[in-house]
Amino acid sequence: MELSHLNKRGAARMIDISRKAKVRRTARAKGKIKLQDETIRLIRAGLLKKGDALAVARIAGIGAAKKTWELVPLCHNISIERVSVDFHIVADGIEIESVAVCTDKTGIEMEALTAVAVAALTLYDMCKGVDRNMKIEEIRVLGKTKGGTQKKRS
Repeated sequence: MELSHLNKRGAARMIDISRKAKVRRTARAKGKIKLQDETIRLIRAGLLKKGDALAVARIAGIGAAKKTWELVPLCHNISIERVSVDFHIVADGIEIESVAVCTDKTGIEMEALTAVAVAALTLYDMCKGVDRNMKIEEIRVLGKTKGGTQKKRS
């Protein structure tokens, strides 16, 4: 298997997308932060000292997706058309899901992953004063499309 971000000598390189056509692309990513029951209760009740953790994490995730190209060295700066970050409170924590959309020459899965990762980190930061046992896990791409063709992942 050949890695696209390495040249023939093994040096890192940015992929040349100059000849590719712009196509509508979407990506869905998901992750989870495990929390103690009391932390979940405080989030639901809006009682964290730092404020509304979910609102802050949503804005952080969206903002991070827009800066992915600055954070991940070989990512292209693409024109993002939409990013959403949603939360689902479950028995042992909060699931985070992001959807990102663009019409560009390369994919948007890194932006969806970055949105989830930074939203999880923000929740960690918001809750660290009350929960020392948090665990961020399972950050992954769920699926992506290119020009209407879906590529699903688990």
